[in-house]
Amino acid sequence: MDEYISLNRAHWDEVTPLHVASEFYDLTSFKAGRSTLKPVERAEVGDVRGKALLHLQCHFGMDTLSWAREGAVVTGADFSRPAIEKARSLAQELGIEARFIESNIYDLPGALSGDFDIVFASYGVLCWLPDFPAWARVAASYVKPGGIFYLVDGHPLYMAMDDSDQNGALTLLFPYLSSGRPTDYPETDGSYAATEARLTHRRTANFPHGLGEIATSLVEAGLQIEFLRECHSRPIRLCPA
Repeated sequence: MDEYISLNRAHWDEVTPLHVASEFYDLTSFKAGRSTLKPVERAEVGDVRGKALLHLQCHFGMDTLSWAREGAVVTGADFSRPAIEKARSLAQELGIEARFIESNIYDLPGALSGDFDIVFASYGVLCWLPDFPAWARVAASYVKPGGIFYLVDGHPLYMAMDDSDQNGALTLLFPYLSSGRPTDYPETDGSYAATEARLTHRRTANFPHGLGEIATSLVEAGLQIEFLRECHSRPIRLCPA
């Protein structure tokens, strides 16, 4: 697992400054007050004012800081040093109170103690996890009694599809169920937010996790599932990078 984490960290370290400068993230409008949170998570998480919120795999912190603007007391965690450094500088520049921790999620208990009213993870986090059950246990360990864990991501079935057909046809091309090994995606330059970039770290390790594994792992980690919703809208494909 350490090999996979190191491989992915090198990729995210490289693409972070590209993402910061990209039109996809549009940092200029965010600085002017735009929220990066989508209606679905704002509605389902609910009122966060005064609540302690932990954001797992926060990248360079735009969602984390958007929650802070909603009134949450926020902590973000990510394994990329450039991402965490940018998140901290962005919070300072905007005068937003926030804490950012540099750690991969599996090692986070050694870097962050305490519990939270809300533990949050979103969009493109699942495919980077070599071991989802272990990740679920870490996430659950930070949820205080009566608190919530909220996860929103692309549907695992969609992530197994080849969506390159210009007519919109979908073909099952990649594994849907976890095997403990990364999916053999072809190496490509660029990323979802910087498609034309030529990268040094082109190879990444991405992992499938089916709905059954996700739901069962969260229950086995001690959480109670209150809802599992599937949406009609097509997600932004964040994996492979």
